[in-house]
Amino acid sequence: MKEKFNQLFKDKLFLVMLVLGLLTIVAAAGVVTIQRGRLPGEENPYIQMEDSGSLIAEESPQKTGPQTAGASDAQTPSRTETSAPAERQSETEARQPSAYAANDPEPEEEPAAQVGTGIEAATPLVLDFTDSSRMAWPVRGNVLLDYSMDSTIYFPTLKQYQCSPAIVIQGEVSDPVAAPADARVMALGVNEEIGNYVMLDLGNDYVAVCGQLKEIPVVENEYLEAGQILGYIAEPTKYYSVEGSNLYFELRRGGETVDPLDYLE
Repeated sequence: MKEKFNQLFKDKLFLVMLVLGLLTIVAAAGVVTIQRGRLPGEENPYIQMEDSGSLIAEESPQKTGPQTAGASDAQTPSRTETSAPAERQSETEARQPSAYAANDPEPEEEPAAQVGTGIEAATPLVLDFTDSSRMAWPVRGNVLLDYSMDSTIYFPTLKQYQCSPAIVIQGEVSDPVAAPADARVMALGVNEEIGNYVMLDLGNDYVAVCGQLKEIPVVENEYLEAGQILGYIAEPTKYYSVEGSNLYFELRRGGETVDPLDYLE
């Protein structure tokens, strides 16, 4: 009888221990589940309630453990707090000039009118030649051929009479030729009849042409003051071989030739 009682007691103790073991396993599994929290992307089975007029802060994507609203508010700055300094910094950078603009100023525009070269190149000129203006003689010498467009004159080299749109002034080879007035060099060229020439803009549609030149030191669009050297007298072309070395000097007003002697001093 005692042996049966002992056997029954052992069987009941075993069942109790088995039940307690199962309960312990179930409790441990529940604790692990609670501590692990929900997986990323898993819908929260609990209803979120408003606390003191504000919503419970959502968990940070970088954290997997449970997190309270207070901890989230303390650790995660709000959108207003993070964006405001960046916006203020952008506005400050927009107002501040770049280093390139501060260190490399924009190049200054060159003056529209320039005289000569070097230091004098920045001196502006106003070209205002009028009917009452007077020119200086580009060279000093006798007039070999007069201006004549109303009637013909005799050309010794050509041995014929014809009109003359310019005056031909006697000069020695290599004599300097000066600008008769303030002018801009319109063009440089060469012609079979008058050789190398310089065309000058005097202003107000007045244009002067100096031919029979050599060693021309000026360039196109250069501004010249009255008296500035624009070239030197060359050997005469075959059209003026009998007349000898000379300066061909022509003056135009509005595209029509006029007598240069009416404007020379």
